[in-house]
Amino acid sequence: MKYKDYYSMLGVERSAGAEDIKKAYRKLAHKYHPDVSKDPEGEEKFKEVAEAYETLKNPEKRAAYDQLGSYRPGQDFQPPPDWGRQFGDSQFSFEDVDLADLFAGLTAGRHRAGQGTGQIRMPGQDYEVTAHISLDEAYRGTEVELKLTVPEYDEKGFLHRVPRTFKVRIPKGATDGQRLRLAGRGGKGVNGGRDGDLYLNIALHPHPLFRVSGHDLYLDLPLAPWEAVLGATVEVPTLGGPVHLKVPPNTHAGQQLRLSRRGLPKPSGKEGDLFAITQIVVPTATSERERELFKQLAEASTFNPRGRFQQEARSES
Repeated sequence: MKYKDYYSMLGVERSAGAEDIKKAYRKLAHKYHPDVSKDPEGEEKFKEVAEAYETLKNPEKRAAYDQLGSYRPGQDFQPPPDWGRQFGDSQFSFEDVDLADLFAGLTAGRHRAGQGTGQIRMPGQDYEVTAHISLDEAYRGTEVELKLTVPEYDEKGFLHRVPRTFKVRIPKGATDGQRLRLAGRGGKGVNGGRDGDLYLNIALHPHPLFRVSGHDLYLDLPLAPWEAVLGATVEVPTLGGPVHLKVPPNTHAGQQLRLSRRGLPKPSGKEGDLFAITQIVVPTATSERERELFKQLAEASTFNPRGRFQQEARSES
């Protein structure tokens, strides 16, 4: 039988606590998940960390694994002579068996041994996956279909990897980085144990116009110089459709104009806000008449956009 270093697979010390093992698994499962990873070996690595976690998260299995000793990964080894009597079925054969099958057999053997006194209930495994959605889908809510290959125990307690398809409704207002829990949508429990949960990590695709901060949105709003000086009413896009925004006179670049409740919906029933960040844009081409008007403005205006430079220079002298 070939040795597999489950601790090394998860990147933790042999003395690591249960919470550290869980955190390491979640991080690696997200990194190598076939729906996320671009690593050509990502799916195989995902299977390895799932196998390691299946053993180390269970106190009895972990104790049995630790009793095997420590070897080089891939090294041939045999469990100690009394290992089967202590942890599994004394009739268990160690010939031509994989380490994962050994621990699946250990679980099955214990289930068989306990049939006379009541079977052990085992909860189903929790699944975690990233759901990539657009900002428009987050605004309106959406349904996504997720196809995963997940580890599941059969009725005999043996672990297999099986394809599963999930159709999940994501409520409107989901935000980037939000973690949604769907109770009972994970792995099936064994011997009456509760079903596991499915956790969705929401990831929003970048939007060409809007930037997202929680439930608030930010939009760059281009203004012509005369619109900024004189004030104007301009059309502004929102996720719910275009609206009109009043720009006050003498608006400067970088000013935030707030459109109340034009952001993403909140669980409370309200909405976030949309902030239009003003940008002063000059024409890329002008006619003779336009240039003449700008010359007249330059001659008549006393405005000095660099007056601050002179003030700073005087204060330093």
